[in-house]
Amino acid sequence: MTTGGKRLSVVGIIVFEREKSAVRVNEILSRFSELIIGRMGIPYRERGISVIALIVDATTDELGALTGQLGRVPGVKVKSAVTA
Repeated sequence: MTTGGKRLSVVGIIVFEREKSAVRVNEILSRFSELIIGRMGIPYRERGISVIALIVDATTDELGALTGQLGRVPGVKVKSAVTA
């Protein structure tokens, strides 16, 4: 069920260059914090990456703005899955 055009989504973020990208990623996530229902971050030290999973309640435009900004950060890959 959607509310006001919002949909529940899962966003997967992989940060390949943590030292260079972490501050920018956290700034973006803070700016969109009202959309984020839950966040889990796991450092994968053996591979030198960090994995972040978000649960987001947002319109498709809001989700696109969030993922678009994250995707433009060097060393960051983003994928999302949206409920119907």
